[in-house]
Amino acid sequence: MDVTRSKRRGRRALALIVALAALASAGIAALAENVEDAGIYMENEWNYVDVSMDVSAGIPEDAEGVLGRIRETGVLRVATEPYFPPQEFIDPRLEGQDSYVGADMEMARLIAQRMGVALEIVPMEFSAVLDAVAEGSCDLAISGLMYMPARAARMTLSKGYNFSGENAGSGLMIRSADSEAITGIGSLEDRNIIAQSGSMQEALMAEHVYNYHQFRRVSVMQDVYDTLKSGTADAAMVDIESGSAYIEGNPECGLTLIPGIRFTQGEAFDGDRVAARKGENQLIAFVNGVIDELLESGQYRAWMEQYAALADELDM
Repeated sequence: MDVTRSKRRGRRALALIVALAALASAGIAALAENVEDAGIYMENEWNYVDVSMDVSAGIPEDAEGVLGRIRETGVLRVATEPYFPPQEFIDPRLEGQDSYVGADMEMARLIAQRMGVALEIVPMEFSAVLDAVAEGSCDLAISGLMYMPARAARMTLSKGYNFSGENAGSGLMIRSADSEAITGIGSLEDRNIIAQSGSMQEALMAEHVYNYHQFRRVSVMQDVYDTLKSGTADAAMVDIESGSAYIEGNPECGLTLIPGIRFTQGEAFDGDRVAARKGENQLIAFVNGVIDELLESGQYRAWMEQYAALADELDM
């Protein structure tokens, strides 16, 4: 065989492959620039949808999947764990659907309003929230959900909202009386630790804390605080912003955060997320349109302040 001819063919094949790759890259770039205009909603490299739909005219007539079903039935069903003030909690002075209050519940009501449908809030334990969406009994999960790769692999997640800023991350909460005895991760050996089941904090425990006597999981966040206060647990892995708000709103609780301990994640982890069944990108693109509206107007942050004050008033 002519070796020179073979080398030439090899160079030509390589050049063709490079050219095709360049064309493919250009095509992908062009698609990425025009997906929103074309009505195509894609997940990014972190597996969440960060493009938005124009929600000013409600659900489009050609809506597909769950969004199309919501348009037909006229009802949006939202799963939540209503024990996480100021985002979602129960106002005992109210009844029925009106009793579910908080910044996330206001956002759920606004999403339904922009869709032009009725809203049904479905309360449940946090560990069941994502299952309800995956199984199709609820359309959306709105429950202070943080981004997690495992969630993104299983669910379709929205872009972020409710950014923590300076208080971003998770930390260790203990009883104030134990401040001298428990000063960091190295002090947790022979101690009982607790976190909310299915939360980012549970995952962070598995990743960063190895030496302890027992690690317990509970389904309701209030149970984390109550268990710690009762002495049944010695430390809790908590969201720093939420934990700080709880301590500030309950100055007699006797709890504190260990200073200098903060577990943080990358940019993709910033903010809370709304979740839908995997593949429901169009539905989440509609949700993103409402999130854009709330972030631009500052309304979500205003709701957080409003309902933090109400939670204090109700001693939650």
